[in-house]
Amino acid sequence: MVLCQGGEGDAAPAAGGQEPEVPPGQEDGPGALQPCMCPAPGVEAAGTEERRACGCCSGMSWPFCCEAPGTKKRAACPGLGLFYTILSAFLFSLASLLLKIIEDVHSVEVSAFRCVFQMAFVLPGLIYYKTGFLGPKGKRIFLFFRGVLGSTAMVLLYYAYQVMPLADATVITFTSPVFTSLLAWIFLKEKYSLWDLLFTLFAVTGVILIARPPFLFGSRVSGIEGSYSDHLKGTIAAIASTVSAASTFVILRKMGKSVHYFLSIWYYAVIGLIGCVVALFVLNEWRLPHCGRDRVFLILIGLLGLGGQIYLTKALQIEKAGPVSIMRTMDVVFAFILQALFLNQLPTWWTVGGALCVVASSTGTAIRKWRHSVKKAKQREI
Repeated sequence: MVLCQGGEGDAAPAAGGQEPEVPPGQEDGPGALQPCMCPAPGVEAAGTEERRACGCCSGMSWPFCCEAPGTKKRAACPGLGLFYTILSAFLFSLASLLLKIIEDVHSVEVSAFRCVFQMAFVLPGLIYYKTGFLGPKGKRIFLFFRGVLGSTAMVLLYYAYQVMPLADATVITFTSPVFTSLLAWIFLKEKYSLWDLLFTLFAVTGVILIARPPFLFGSRVSGIEGSYSDHLKGTIAAIASTVSAASTFVILRKMGKSVHYFLSIWYYAVIGLIGCVVALFVLNEWRLPHCGRDRVFLILIGLLGLGGQIYLTKALQIEKAGPVSIMRTMDVVFAFILQALFLNQLPTWWTVGGALCVVASSTGTAIRKWRHSVKKAKQREI
């Protein structure tokens, strides 16, 4: 029996500032090694009457499958994964824009609506795959912290979107891969090279250019929404959201493939919904929007966020994680365009400079991880 590669590339989880890694529970999907019922090349099948289907090529029988000598592997639609990535970035950016436009709705309440849509999407998957609702006993503590940190990252990010320019908050979220590498070095003992340190410095420089602290840029700071104190609060919330998201990715790496991806999202949605409802009653902020338009926007935010996550997951199932991570920088481009068109706010040169630093950092990190994974794949083949 030979092992056939089930897809074009490895998959990775999606989260605001998503880190390219294989999502737990995707071992049955594209990108997983599946046992192939074809004989090894050069070996005749035992019994010519019996044709067994190969799991690597949509059920074709040997010797007409992709592993048979002299046959060519059918190519998938080129660029489809990158198209899904761009579509995902556009949907996420639209959701962020609606969050800026909507009035008198707390970020915690928006997060609660998002969690409801997540639960509605994941529940049929849990029933279909028969994963249960609690997960393996040894992994429940990791799932719990994944849910707490993931939902915290979502609430803080939505708050940042509401109190600071859309482009500024979006750029800060792209420092997530840098924080993920740093946390993985601390907690998982993964390698942290001088290149990683350089990318970290680039990301920190980008955040400083966006935050523009008065002790460096003076007391008069232009190009911000409202007061500088709100801008600073939004910056801190965006950074805290990014660190929480990076911690989530480290937990997902720790769990590996032993927990289904749907179960991970389930914990995130359930714990997030419970936390949001409790916070809303404590803050006394629960209210339905007075305007019917804002109610429609609330529903659209949930649907667009869900659609963005679906397309990002599909992209990571059929495309290498490196190109997807690089293409995800389109989030920043869309944020700049939507902010200029619909919010009538042109980004400052400080924001543009910070965006270039952060994008260079996240792109460099993605390219290094991509090259490292390709090198390891070649070593396995040898």
